[in-house]
Amino acid sequence: MNSEDVKTFEDILNDCVSEKKLSPEETAKKQAKWDRRFMDLAKVIGSWSSCVRANRQVGSVIVRDKQIISTGYNGAPVGIKSCEEKGYCMRDKLSIASGTRAEMCFSAHSEQNAIVQAAKLGISLNGATIYVTHRPCTICTKLLINAGIKRIVYACGYPDEFAVKILSQSDVEIVELPDEEK
Repeated sequence: MNSEDVKTFEDILNDCVSEKKLSPEETAKKQAKWDRRFMDLAKVIGSWSSCVRANRQVGSVIVRDKQIISTGYNGAPVGIKSCEEKGYCMRDKLSIASGTRAEMCFSAHSEQNAIVQAAKLGISLNGATIYVTHRPCTICTKLLINAGIKRIVYACGYPDEFAVKILSQSDVEIVELPDEEK
């Protein structure tokens, strides 16, 4: 090794702290990694749901600057018995199709619970991203837009086409991130 190959402490330190711009591909890859992490967490949180309907255990994680600021899952309001505790789904008993008549359910949606949790703690959602296991319904879509959410990342579709139309008219970025297992 000659003297030109030997770096001084200052050279090494400068290399470590100098800002290097990421390429668009590197930035996208890094974003995809974080998207997958937060979506995986939304799925775990969704597993806490008390919904007894198949494939309706929904979880949400609201994030800003890679920091979790609120979470939610679909479940009955505090002090109200859930469908799991009651042993039946009112929507099933009334033959209410998924994606319709959201008010006819004992549960609040995961997005609603995440927004309420942030409000209770005095946390602004302006400019945040929500990771949600299912694409939001019309009601949740309106709430997310008005709360200042700028990006919605979801894994599964939801049978509510009006929500899709509302989102298409907003400045909210929508990203579908399907399950890797499927």
